[in-house]
Amino acid sequence: MELNNYQQIFNQYKEEGLKQAKSENLTESASSLEEQVVAVRKNDEGDIIAFKTNTGRELDYISALTEAKEGRLAHIDVFHKYGRDIIRSEPDGIKENNLDQLPLF
Repeated sequence: MELNNYQQIFNQYKEEGLKQAKSENLTESASSLEEQVVAVRKNDEGDIIAFKTNTGRELDYISALTEAKEGRLAHIDVFHKYGRDIIRSEPDGIKENNLDQLPLF
């Protein structure tokens, strides 16, 4: 197989995965009772320090961590790194819903 064919197959795989991720995201969002993060606030260094949900609530980082751990924020994961818990968007292949890409408030 030529390199070009490998690349074409991989590109098709990525495109189909992105379509599936968007489809799953829409399905889960419609059926979810969890709040969704729709905007973020950053400090001068670019770190996310607060979150705004689709209901208009504003959460500081610690409150958002607690709610994410309790499963009350949709599409948000908490992982442990650098000796602390860190919030990140669920890795779903959709760049537009990454926390760093959300609008600022």
